[in-house]
Amino acid sequence: MKLKSILSTTLVASLLLSCGRTGKNDQTDFNGNWAFHIVEDTLNYHIDYSATDFETDSWENVRLPHTANIEPLVVNDQWQGICWYHKTFDISNFSKEKKYFIEFEGAMNVIDIWINDKHLKKDMGGYLPVAADITDYVKEKDNTIRVRLDNRDNPTTGPKPLKILDFNMYGGLYREVNFIEKNNIYISNPSIADIEAGGGVFITFPTVNEKMSEVKIQTHVINEGENDKGARIKHVIKKGNDIVEEVTADIILRKGKQGNTWCYTVEMDSPALWSPDSPTLYTLETTIYDEDGMVMDRNTERFGIRKFEFKDNQLYINGKKTYLRGVNRHQEYPYIGYALSDNAQYRDAYKIKKAGFDYVRLSHYPHSPAFMDACDELGLVVADAILGWQYFADNDAFRNQCYRSARQLVRRDRNHPCVMAWEVSLNETKMPIDFMEVLDSIVHKEYPGENVYSCGWMPEVYDIYFQARQHRILHKDRMTFDKPYIVSEYGDWEYYSNNAGLNQHKMPKNMRLEFSSRQFRKNGEERLLRQARNVQEAHNDNMNIPATGDGYWVMFDYNRGYHDDIEASGVMDIFRLPKFAYYFYSSQRDMKCEEDCVLKIASYWNSKSPTDVKVFSNADEVELYLNGKLIGRQKPDSDAISTNLKHPPFTFKTRGFEKGELRAVAFCNGKKVLEDSVVTPQAPVKLHCDIDISGKPIEAGCNDVAFVYISARDENGTVNPDYEEFIDITLPEGIELMNRDGVKAEAGIATALIRIGERKGKARIIVSDGQLKGDMEVEIR
Repeated sequence: MKLKSILSTTLVASLLLSCGRTGKNDQTDFNGNWAFHIVEDTLNYHIDYSATDFETDSWENVRLPHTANIEPLVVNDQWQGICWYHKTFDISNFSKEKKYFIEFEGAMNVIDIWINDKHLKKDMGGYLPVAADITDYVKEKDNTIRVRLDNRDNPTTGPKPLKILDFNMYGGLYREVNFIEKNNIYISNPSIADIEAGGGVFITFPTVNEKMSEVKIQTHVINEGENDKGARIKHVIKKGNDIVEEVTADIILRKGKQGNTWCYTVEMDSPALWSPDSPTLYTLETTIYDEDGMVMDRNTERFGIRKFEFKDNQLYINGKKTYLRGVNRHQEYPYIGYALSDNAQYRDAYKIKKAGFDYVRLSHYPHSPAFMDACDELGLVVADAILGWQYFADNDAFRNQCYRSARQLVRRDRNHPCVMAWEVSLNETKMPIDFMEVLDSIVHKEYPGENVYSCGWMPEVYDIYFQARQHRILHKDRMTFDKPYIVSEYGDWEYYSNNAGLNQHKMPKNMRLEFSSRQFRKNGEERLLRQARNVQEAHNDNMNIPATGDGYWVMFDYNRGYHDDIEASGVMDIFRLPKFAYYFYSSQRDMKCEEDCVLKIASYWNSKSPTDVKVFSNADEVELYLNGKLIGRQKPDSDAISTNLKHPPFTFKTRGFEKGELRAVAFCNGKKVLEDSVVTPQAPVKLHCDIDISGKPIEAGCNDVAFVYISARDENGTVNPDYEEFIDITLPEGIELMNRDGVKAEAGIATALIRIGERKGKARIIVSDGQLKGDMEVEIR
C-alpha cells in the first residue's frame, strides 16, 4: 500500500449535516411511535396542527415506513391531500456541546417541519432526503416534532397531474427517518452540504485495474468548537472482516461551520473488482480522533472498485465488453404504495437479478437507498434518475427544482458502485437545449473526472442516448448519432399501440389486447405466451442495432393515475409472481455451473393448452417426454426472432393434448443437468402456503412487509390455474393483513400482503376458502 498524496487543508463555506445511511453507529431508531392524522375534508386543509399543545390523542399510532392511505388493489382514485405526523421524544445524555440532526429519507411531496413550535424548514420533491441541523431546536426532555405533508399535484416539482400520469405518487413518510447525534467535531453529510463535489466522504477511482487500483478518499470534517484543534484522521479499508489497507494522518481542524476537506489516494494491490458477475464490496471506516485520542466521529461507507468506459460506443466494465440486459422498475407495492421496508426493497432487487437481468433503470425518480444498497450487493448496474415524465414548466422555480434534484441525487448516490449513469433528463419530455446542458454539467461538476456519464431520452447533450424502441421504430432518423446508446424501454408500447406519442391518456383503452404484452396471469396460457414472444422478438431486434444494453418495460405490474386498471406488462405481476416472460429472461443468463441451469415448461398442460410446447432453458439440448414417451430431443429454436439470442427457447410439437405429465430434461455438454415437469391439473384438494423470502428473512421491529402465496393444489401438488376463490386468512397477534379488498386467487394463487409487528419467533398462518384449508409456520427474526 502507498499513501500517494495528502492535500492541504481547504476551507469550504457551507452548513452541513453529519453521517450517511451506511454509517449508522450514531443514529437512533426514530421510526416508531408516530401519531398520524389525515385531513379528510378539503375545507380543513388550512388548519395548523403544528403547535405542541394541539391535541393528538385521537390520531393513529404508526411506525415508519408509512403510507398515508391504504389503497385498493386497483388504484383508480389515489388519495391526494394533506396529512400530519407527530412525535414526542427525549434525548438521553443530552449536551449543549453536541450536535443533533434529522433526516427524512422519503416524504411525499411538500414537507413542512416544526420542532418545539419552531418552523424548521420547508422542502419538496418527494424522493430525495430532507435533512437539517436541529441542534438549536431541541432540549433534553419533551421534544415535539410535527410534519405536514402535501402530495397534491405540484407545478414546481412536476410531473404531470395524477389524472394523466402513467404512475402514482403515494403520500406519507414512506421511508425511514433518522435521528443523528454527533460531537462538535464531525464528518459532514453531503445531502444538505451544498458543496459542489464535496461534503461527507466521497470515494473515487482514478486508476482501475486488477493489478493496482487507486482509491481516492475525500473527507469533509467540521469543527464547531471554540478553537482550532489538532486531530487525527484514520481510514481503514476492509474486505469482509479483514483489514486490507489502513491510513492515519495528523491534521489541524480549523474552527467554523465551513469545514475542512482532506484528500488521500491509496494504491491497492491486486484488488477484487466490482462487476455484475462478481459484485465485490469493500468497507471504508473513517474515524476522527481528538488530541487526546478520543473518538469524535466515525463514518462507514461501502464501495466497489470498478470502471465503466465506452470504446466505439460499446460498454466495457473493468475492460470486459458487456451488454446490459436490463429492465425498468417502479417502486410501488400493492395497497401500501411506496411504504416498503428496507427488506422488501432488497427482495425486489433479488428478484430482478434472479430474473436474468444485470441492469435496472430506476423509472422515473430516485428509488430507496435500501434498493441502491441491494443493487451494490447483488451486482445490478443502475441508471439513476431524477423525477420527470412528460412535463416541463419553463420557469425558474421548476428549472431550479430540477437542478437541485440533480445535485442531491449525485451527492446521495455517488459512492454506490452500481451507478453507471445519471438520468438527469425529464423522460419523454421536450426539453430546451440550455436546460439539458445545465443538468449535464451538474453531473460532471458534482462527480468530476472519468467514469461518470449523464444520460437522457433526447440525442443531444447527454453522454448516453436513451431511446425507447417504439420511438426508434417511428423515428428512424434519430439513429444518426455518435455516442453510446441504450434502449431505455421496449416490449410494451410498440405492441400495445401503433402510436408512440407522448399523450398516452388520450389513446383508446384496451387496444390490441390479443397482441399486447400487457397480460395478467389470469389471462391464460396463450396470452402469457404472446407476451413472452413479444419480449423475445423485441430483445432479439435490439441486438440488430449498435446498442450496448436494453431495458424491458417493466419488471413488476403497477398502478397509474391516468388509467382505471393495472399496467400489466411486468414479467412479474404486482404481487411479484412470475409470468412466462420471466423465464424467457432468466434463461438468457449463461450457465457457469449446473446450479445456473434454467429449465421451465411454459404450459399448464390442460385441455386448453397449446399443443406446441415452449420450453425456456439455457441448456445445449432439451428432451421432452409426454407420459414417459419421448417427444424429441432438440437444440434451441433458430427462427427469425432468435437470431441474436444467447439462448433461444425450445419449441416442441406434440401430437395433441393427452392428460398426464410433461417432463423436460436439460443437457449441457451431453450431461443431464436438470429436470422440470408439469402435470395436468385436477380439482384442488388443499391450500398450500409459501412466504416470499427472496434473500431476506422476515424481520420484526422494522415494519417489514412480505407476500404470502396461497395456492390451490390437487393431490399431485399441481396448482389449478382455474381456481379463483376468496381466501380467509387468520393471522397471529402482531401481524397485519394489508389487503384492503380481500384475498382472492388469480390463476390458482391468492396473495396476502402482511405487515410484521414487533414480536419475534414462530408465527402460524391459517387459510381457508370454506372447503379447502391450509396453514404454515413463519420464522420471524
